[in-house]
Amino acid sequence: MRDVIGVILNAKHLTALTGAGVSAESGIPTFRGKDGLWNKYKPEELATPQAFARNPELVWKWYAWRMDIVFNAKPNPAHYGFAELERLRILKCIITQNVDDLHERAGSKNVLHLHGSLRKIVCTKCDYSEYAEKPPKIPPLPKCPKCNSLLRPGVVWFGEMLPQDVLSKAIDEMYKSDVVIVAGTSAVVQPAASLPLIVKRNGGVIIEINPSETALSYIADYRIEKPAGVAMKEIVGEIKRALSLETP
Repeated sequence: MRDVIGVILNAKHLTALTGAGVSAESGIPTFRGKDGLWNKYKPEELATPQAFARNPELVWKWYAWRMDIVFNAKPNPAHYGFAELERLRILKCIITQNVDDLHERAGSKNVLHLHGSLRKIVCTKCDYSEYAEKPPKIPPLPKCPKCNSLLRPGVVWFGEMLPQDVLSKAIDEMYKSDVVIVAGTSAVVQPAASLPLIVKRNGGVIIEINPSETALSYIADYRIEKPAGVAMKEIVGEIKRALSLETP
C-alpha cells in the first residue's frame, strides 16, 4: 500500500476506470459476479435493440426495476474516495462502465459514462431526451412528446456502438495518463477493457482494485485484493496523512 500511495502522489495525470464492483457495495447488482444479473437473465432478452423491438414492455419493466434500485442507492466509500481524490486535484477523470450516477452524487465532477446512464431517457426516432427523476410506470410505454415514438433507456445495449464523443475523450485521457486505477471491473467488456492497456503501452502504471482476479490482473503493476470501498477509504486516508491534511 505504501508503494501505491507513492505512485498516486507522484502521478502527473491520474485517471480511474470503474466497473460494476464499485457500485455493488451500494446494493446495485453486478452483471458477471457470483450473484450477477446475467446469471438470472439472458442479455439477449433484455439488453439488445432486438429485444426491445420484440417486447418493449418486458425490457422497460426490467429497466424500471433497475432504475428504482439505482435511484434509491447511496454512494459508498469507493465513490466518496474517488471524489475526494478529485477534490484534492490528484485524480483528473473517472471513466465508468456503470450506468448509475453514484460518482456524481458523491461529488465527482469529471465523469465519462461509456455505457450511458439510467438517468437519461431517449427517443428511438428523434433527438429528444429527458432526465429521469424517477422510473417510469410501465405500462403504458413511454412516448416521445415531440414525435410520439417510443422512448427507451439511455444506455448502450449489446450490439450498439459506444457514444463516440465519450469514447474519444476516454481514449484521450488514457493517452495523457501515467497512472490508472482500475476498480471493480471484470476487464472483459470491450472496448473499455482495453483502455488501461493504452497507459501500460505508454510506460504507465496500472493499479487494480478487485477482490477477485480479472483479465487485467496479470499485467497490473499493483493489485489491491479488497472491495473498492475498503481500498479507497484506506488510500484516501493514507494520502491525506502524507499530505499532512486532517483525516475526517
